Amino acid sequence: MNFILFDGPRRNHLLPFTFTRPVAEIRVGIMTLRERWEAFLKVSTSSLTEDYLSIKFPIRLKDINVFIDASVLPSVELVNAVHALKKGDRLMSNELLVAYSSDEPKSSEQLSEFNKIEFIGDFLQIKNTWDIFDKNAKILQSDFDFITKGRTSQPISKTNNLIHPERIFLEEGAKVEFSILNATDGPIYLGKNSEIWEGSLIRGGLALCEHAIVKMGGKIYGATTIGPHSKVCGEISNSVIFGYSSKGHEGYLGNAVLGEWCNIGADSNNSNLKNNYAKVRLWDYATERFEQTGLQFCGLMMGDHSKTAINTMFNTGTVIGVNSNIYVPGFPRNFIPSFSWGGASGFTAYLPEKAFEAAKVMMARRGVVFDDIEANILTHVFEITKKWRKY
Repeated sequence: MNFILFDGPRRNHLLPFTFTRPVAEIRVGIMTLRERWEAFLKVSTSSLTEDYLSIKFPIRLKDINVFIDASVLPSVELVNAVHALKKGDRLMSNELLVAYSSDEPKSSEQLSEFNKIEFIGDFLQIKNTWDIFDKNAKILQSDFDFITKGRTSQPISKTNNLIHPERIFLEEGAKVEFSILNATDGPIYLGKNSEIWEGSLIRGGLALCEHAIVKMGGKIYGATTIGPHSKVCGEISNSVIFGYSSKGHEGYLGNAVLGEWCNIGADSNNSNLKNNYAKVRLWDYATERFEQTGLQFCGLMMGDHSKTAINTMFNTGTVIGVNSNIYVPGFPRNFIPSFSWGGASGFTAYLPEKAFEAAKVMMARRGVVFDDIEANILTHVFEITKKWRKY
């Protein structure tokens, strides 16, 4: 069977992260949504996504294909139901189209003619940006159980203090010295060649993905994911960092999601709780207004390539688009459009040519080339986000 993960109706609710990637490339728990489906299906997948992203994430079609909503997380029961689909079948869960089997992508009108199969069972779905951190604890635990089942952790250095070492797993090349690792509230997973430097305080759940680093004295708790090749320090609570991003100094990051190639300046902080303890509202690109999250704790959402200067402060429930640069004192607005340059005192447009200069240097430091494909994607994002840059 050939499996294709399509973006589905939640794609615009997951902006700004899906400006630069298909829904399938969102990281939550230990794995991306794609990696999780591939682990369950035991085959590779491709994506049905926006045209401007399809050069980097091309679709692979065969005679018979199974299209799966990428925002849905797999379970054993759901995978069995997907495998059972025949050409012309669609798998539904109430009003949600979970999957269908066809020779090519179909419209909603065409799918209405397909044979309807109702899935009776539970599954998790990433519907909104705040789900990424809010559901991280449950998904991280599930990923940990799946990845470590029947396997033995690499030895953990005796210089560390461990609580519930049976819930701590180190992959090959992972290192941690002179730190406290407490897995009482959740598992602690260290990916290949990841490192926790001396003096760190870790209270699980934590997923430290491959080649990621927690610098000296890091304090992490509350179901946090640090994506591949990221570097962090300071205090981090219940946050998800997709990868290749840096929060390398003191400062607080809580109930937050950062994309790739972000940088948080030293002593920068986000608020995750309103002074009146009210539920937090967050900008939703799909509805183009601030929507109620239903959460009391909700901090910062930052799209790819965005950066802050030192001592930057963010209000509760702040959304920053792609390739924005925030650098002046005070609290900026709660919604900062993509390609913005400035802060509390005002913004101007951050032109692509200037933004690309910084991106090339940052990516080169991690051994990644900023090529024409990346430039074309970001240029398209600059154009489609113009309507929100009303300074």
